Amino acid sequence: MTGRLMLLDTASLYFRAYFGVPDSVRAPDGTPVNAVRGLLDFIDRLVKDHRPDKLVACMDADWRPQWRVDLIPSYKAHRVAEEHEGAPDAEEVPDTLSPQVPVIEEVLDALGIARVGVAGYEADDVIGTFTARADGPVDIVTGDRDLYQLVDDARDIRVLYPLKGVGTLQLTDEAWLREKYGVDGRGYADLALLRGDPSDGLPGVPGVGEKTAARLLAEFGDLAGIVAAVDDPKAKLTPTQRKRLTEAAPYLAVAPKVVRVADDVPLPEVDTALPHTPRDPAALDALATRWGLGSSLRRLLATLEA
Repeated sequence: MTGRLMLLDTASLYFRAYFGVPDSVRAPDGTPVNAVRGLLDFIDRLVKDHRPDKLVACMDADWRPQWRVDLIPSYKAHRVAEEHEGAPDAEEVPDTLSPQVPVIEEVLDALGIARVGVAGYEADDVIGTFTARADGPVDIVTGDRDLYQLVDDARDIRVLYPLKGVGTLQLTDEAWLREKYGVDGRGYADLALLRGDPSDGLPGVPGVGEKTAARLLAEFGDLAGIVAAVDDPKAKLTPTQRKRLTEAAPYLAVAPKVVRVADDVPLPEVDTALPHTPRDPAALDALATRWGLGSSLRRLLATLEA
């Protein structure tokens, strides 16, 4: 029997840990380690509650890939802190969070938890590719609703969306999506690009909100059906809808590639098995002492060993 794979949208989780754990949680030298310890606590709880057989911490090697920006220049533009010629732009991140990210990476590596980021791609794309290749059930842990598009009951792929820490999760399956949005997993990307998403700099179709997008998808099936309906005088579109969709044609031509997560990322060969003992105990001990990881690390080690 193929085991359950858990995919972590790591940045989404350590951002939540950073804002959810007081910055009074510090290393012996006074450096804040609230995101580091919070993420370890999250992983401990996830492993205890959901018992994955395989675990991958998926990383943003490029949080704003140029190929997406080339198609929609406003994509995440408001989150750029500093532009870099020939390299990924720097994302606006709290001053005391940035130094914790390399520590998180070192701790995951010493633990032996697979950590995968691929140049030119976001963590979402890494998650999408692992999901496409999976031959068993998949749990995707993320605070990013964009990944609802991967939900697939037939393949037992669901999203675990944190509502409060990771102790309270929204188990997102197709029944929940239909109840909430009127679409299944495949339809969620079309819904998202039609309504737009200010947090990602996606303009959407002016005048088409979530409910209108859901009605259009129910009527015409998918984005391709909606676009075809614009040129069909018999299609049940109001004159205003037809006009807005016509004017948005250039956006609708490129938005699917931007909004849909990639499923063909060149993933490296990694051991995704959940580790039961640390890969590098000496390095882990040194990190625990240097950064004061204390009970957060001890709890996770006990959980992994069990």
